[in-house]
Amino acid sequence: MGIDIKFPIGLMFTILGLLLAGFGLVTNGDAALYSRSLNININLWSGCGMLLFGLIMLFFSRRSGKSKTQ
Repeated sequence: MGIDIKFPIGLMFTILGLLLAGFGLVTNGDAALYSRSLNININLWSGCGMLLFGLIMLFFSRRSGKSKTQ
């Protein structure tokens, strides 16, 4: 019917989630960096959340694309 924006949104969140989670893994041992966030690795957790959301959007994008071609 119209423009399906699930694929670009899923791709964007997946890429940004990978970058942010990777940064969180690299800086995992830096206590001074995470002292303001009560020693919670906020980069890792938000990156994992963004990655999960992006993968769900990509899944729904692929699923809706298959039903239209059949």
